[in-house]
Amino acid sequence: MTSATPQLDLTIQKAIGKANRDSAPSSHDIRRWALAALQGDAEVTVRLVGAVEGRELNRDFRGKDYATNVLTFVYGEGEALLQEVEMPLTGDLVLCVPVVVREAAEQGKPLEAHFAHLVVHGMLHLQGYDHEVAGEAEEMEALETRILATLGYPDPYA
Repeated sequence: MTSATPQLDLTIQKAIGKANRDSAPSSHDIRRWALAALQGDAEVTVRLVGAVEGRELNRDFRGKDYATNVLTFVYGEGEALLQEVEMPLTGDLVLCVPVVVREAAEQGKPLEAHFAHLVVHGMLHLQGYDHEVAGEAEEMEALETRILATLGYPDPYA
């Protein structure tokens, strides 16, 4: 049963070198951002990676041969239905640090705000939100904007 306040079992992996480590957000911030977007109990791993691993994962799982900012992997979606029990959401977020750093600079956004946006964005994907069609994209973007505002960050789409 889901508790009134969602519980987050969070693991953070930093598979990055020194240069990327200096740009990466703190574990405390990642937890704060993930919790802000959480709507139910979850077990999540956030993995910070460099460009090589980011590109490999995007190529192997999405068929796109370049590193992207965030990848979301959801596990066990059908298991709860088969077992007719409520299970915590389980998944991984992979953030490619050099891509996030580059995008923040190109878009003139504070790096921390861009990382916060991508963690919130990924957490919403884990919970079933998507942006492939216009109506869903508007709903997801509005929710992201509201969550980020509660955290003190500006509208990432402005």
